[in-house]
Amino acid sequence: MPTPAAEHAPGLAPADGIAARARGLTKAYGSGETTVLALDRVDVDIVRGRFTAVMGPSGSGKSTLMHCLAGLDTVSAGQVWLGDTEITGLKDGELTRLRRDRIGFMFQSFNLVPTLNARENITLPLDIAGRRPDEQWLDQVIDTLGLRDRLRHRPAQLSGGQQQRVACARALASRPELIFADEPTGNLDSRSGLEVLGFLREAVDRLDQTVVMVTHDPGAAAHSDLVLFLADGRIVDEMRQPTAESVLERMKRFDVIRAPVDDADRSGRK
Repeated sequence: MPTPAAEHAPGLAPADGIAARARGLTKAYGSGETTVLALDRVDVDIVRGRFTAVMGPSGSGKSTLMHCLAGLDTVSAGQVWLGDTEITGLKDGELTRLRRDRIGFMFQSFNLVPTLNARENITLPLDIAGRRPDEQWLDQVIDTLGLRDRLRHRPAQLSGGQQQRVACARALASRPELIFADEPTGNLDSRSGLEVLGFLREAVDRLDQTVVMVTHDPGAAAHSDLVLFLADGRIVDEMRQPTAESVLERMKRFDVIRAPVDDADRSGRK
């Protein structure tokens, strides 16, 4: 089982550029007095060949940030680039092709098709796009994730951890520029969750992938190279080479800071 990033040698894999970036990224829901500002002028760079975790209290904007960077949600203001391509001005069809060809996704729900076996689920996005998989790359992904003896099994015949590994392989199958993982261990027991985090770590270290993971779990964040902390729609801190203990301590500080504000709000409403 791979070790968390905090145990890797300083420097890690060499970065060769920026996989995604945002400038002045703002996302608001509603209008007038009911407006909710989910993201407030966020500037962020996602370095290629790294594992980045995004953390923050509930409602901090972490999932919204991922959705805007991935082109799954529109922005209210600001700009987002995938590599050198600005995606904030793309039409729906162009965004669909970009997500299909250049981005991989993993979600808390595995989103596997129950009537297809593991291999068919892995290659499904390529099949829909009318593209043949790179068999050498696909073999490498399958072997890295330990799925060789599960390829003919349907989802109902797989454990939760195995299903999430299939979802991970599906995200990797097209050799995307960037993989977004939204709480990928949220529906798994602790052992299966550690396995999936290990495989994401290997995807970065052995397969030169770039991963952005939204999580609430300090232990999960400890597998990353960098943790970005969000609060009230802004990136307020970051941590390199994190450990579960150091991330938990940082999150506790946010809770202490937010508590007096919440109490003041409640007093003001009385």
